[in-house]
Amino acid sequence: MSTTNGVDVAQLGQAVEAITGDETIGQFRFRAETEWTDGLQCVTAIDDFDQAGERIHTQEFRIEGDEPEQILGKRTAPNAVELLLAALGSCLSVGYAANAAAMGIELEDLRFELEGDVDLRGFLGISEDVRAGYNSVTCTAYVDADATEAELAELRDRVETTSPLMDTITNAVPVETDVVAVRDGA
Repeated sequence: MSTTNGVDVAQLGQAVEAITGDETIGQFRFRAETEWTDGLQCVTAIDDFDQAGERIHTQEFRIEGDEPEQILGKRTAPNAVELLLAALGSCLSVGYAANAAAMGIELEDLRFELEGDVDLRGFLGISEDVRAGYNSVTCTAYVDADATEAELAELRDRVETTSPLMDTITNAVPVETDVVAVRDGA
């Protein structure tokens, strides 16, 4: 087994080949269920996904959410906008590791610093001229690798072009919401 950056390069190639030959293999549906617990706290459970129409059960992951005290929370967990930064960092980390392996680049160290600016006047409905979400997000990738600056630039371009989170954040994604009234005994 040949691995680069902990990625089985042959298996990665086989996955690309399989999905190229049968696009349904690459069709995934991910899901999460978030439940409010108290105050501004919640817990999200993630325990299965669909691949090619088949339900795949895995271990359950639980992700807590809260707000800082300055925003009326108890700061028992990160807030949603911080979790978005974490999700982006995680996605980029996966992308860098896999793409570097495919390019034959050995990573010694890889770290991302992400920051985003939010103005609560948008979230609180104080100003219609202010976005409710991030005004901007910056990400700095620190890469220690056996690669030239040109190779690292190509790696960055590959990752950013194919990152699901980068795509989701930078392009409008339709979101459909429904509200279902649930009453005890109904």
